[in-house]
Amino acid sequence: QVQLQESGPGLVKPSQTLSLTCTVSGGSITTMYTFWSWIRRPPGKGLEWMGAITDTGRTLYTPSLQSRTSISRDTSKNHITLQLSSVTPEDTAVYYCAGQIDGLANTWDYWGQGTQVTVSS
Repeated sequence: QVQLQESGPGLVKPSQTLSLTCTVSGGSITTMYTFWSWIRRPPGKGLEWMGAITDTGRTLYTPSLQSRTSISRDTSKNHITLQLSSVTPEDTAVYYCAGQIDGLANTWDYWGQGTQVTVSS
């Protein structure tokens, strides 16, 4: 059974860089065709897909966040990392990592429980 667990600081100051890690267990982030995404939900709003990293290490980003977002991976540790630079209070959200067996599908097969990140001085 594939499980995802997000970790990172719950409080980040404005202008700093947010860094989160998603540890994947029960499966490999290099399994063929899999995509591993970061998704967030700001308070009172819907889910926003931020970007993904594929089984081959290729990255994709949503255009509105591309200039501030970096997704990477450590295959030896089987984890995915999100970095979001120059954060503002508008980046306050619950951040999720999610996995797809087939990156071309419209749904995600695996979800982490989410981690609350608040941007505040």
